[in-house]
Amino acid sequence: MPILILKRVASLGLALIAFPALPGSVAAQGAFGTWQGTLATAQRPLRLVFDVARDNGRVKVVLFSIDQSGFQSPSTADTITVEPRAVRLVFSRLRSTFEGTMSARGDTISGTWTQQGAAHPLALTRATAQTAWGDSSSHMIRQITVDTGVSLEVLDWGGTGRPVVLLAGAGNTAHVFDAFARKLIGRYHVFGITRRGFGRSSAPMSGYSADRLANDVLAVLDSLHLAKPVLVGHSIAGEELSSIGSRRADRVAGLVYLDAGYGYAYYDSAQQNTLINMYDVQRKLASLSPALSPRALETILGDLLTTSLPLMERDMRMWARDLAARPDRDVTPPVFARDFVADSLFAGEQKFTAIHGPVLAIYAAPRTPSAALAKDSIALAKSDSAYLAAVMPQITAFERATPSARMVRIPHSDHYVFRSNEAEVLRELFAFIDTLP
Repeated sequence: MPILILKRVASLGLALIAFPALPGSVAAQGAFGTWQGTLATAQRPLRLVFDVARDNGRVKVVLFSIDQSGFQSPSTADTITVEPRAVRLVFSRLRSTFEGTMSARGDTISGTWTQQGAAHPLALTRATAQTAWGDSSSHMIRQITVDTGVSLEVLDWGGTGRPVVLLAGAGNTAHVFDAFARKLIGRYHVFGITRRGFGRSSAPMSGYSADRLANDVLAVLDSLHLAKPVLVGHSIAGEELSSIGSRRADRVAGLVYLDAGYGYAYYDSAQQNTLINMYDVQRKLASLSPALSPRALETILGDLLTTSLPLMERDMRMWARDLAARPDRDVTPPVFARDFVADSLFAGEQKFTAIHGPVLAIYAAPRTPSAALAKDSIALAKSDSAYLAAVMPQITAFERATPSARMVRIPHSDHYVFRSNEAEVLRELFAFIDTLP
């Protein structure tokens, strides 16, 4: 069975167990670096790359299945042990384990990859500058420090002209834009940023609020001395765009949302936003402290009593109503691996209600139908109508609140709209950027 690389909000685990070996241990010290090996499966050979690094006092192991998704959708081990040369890595989201033994010379690890009960031999060798498996995209890669103990992987595809900075969605690194970026470098100088917690960027135990993530982006712009770049964000990167657009619109020339203009990017109180409202209440409750002045406490309590708590109650009642109508309400879902970075990312969503500056928002709506649905015109029309009924209020609210924005819907496109409908996205992107001062 081949490795399963989960897309979108997958691959977000955090390694929390550091090497127990003593500082002088050859095995523990020698495990740091990049390892690679080929996994033989019934379908095809798969090249795997394991990055082992120390990160914020912990050990992080990131796995790339480069024959499936290159370096764009990594998985991170959530259990790591080396005792003293016995290596064990657990990737809960992949339901997979690697167990092996490091050689006395510290240059190979021979072991077994087990996924969902199927075991395959896997031998890893230490990668060198000459032997390392890289990606085929022509870009420079650097690590840029954005916070204490936090550095981000930043890609530079080159090009000339106005700087364009690409921000990936959850579960992806900046490498998700490798092909798309090549279509931009004829007009612009193109960069990409992998946010904290993902891939080869640092994965600290804090700093996942939308504003903090946006500050990471601003720190990269400052480090690269980029003046008035255009920020292009996919999926949840919309929250970083909106944070910058609401606080530091002067820092950018324009914002482009690639299927990214949903509740985490623009908050409309008229719509159900259960998680955002719940986390908002949690943050405000946590801020109540006897160290605050009576007036400050009164302000927080007033907001909770008049706005935040009523909104959360309304959304939870709607949630309960929806759950009661589900036919599978008595079915217990399978155990799902919890994920610190994913949980922190979604808990860090904020309410953005005023985004300034030029905006282009491209929506994949309605989404690409299944093969079976595409053959049934009546069922397809019903499905399209239901999807649009769910998303149009959000699109309309964002457009109404941002009069200078251009909203574009591309019917029957994918969430990765810059792939499924590349030509249309490029046409809209070029037209937008070329009108910017």
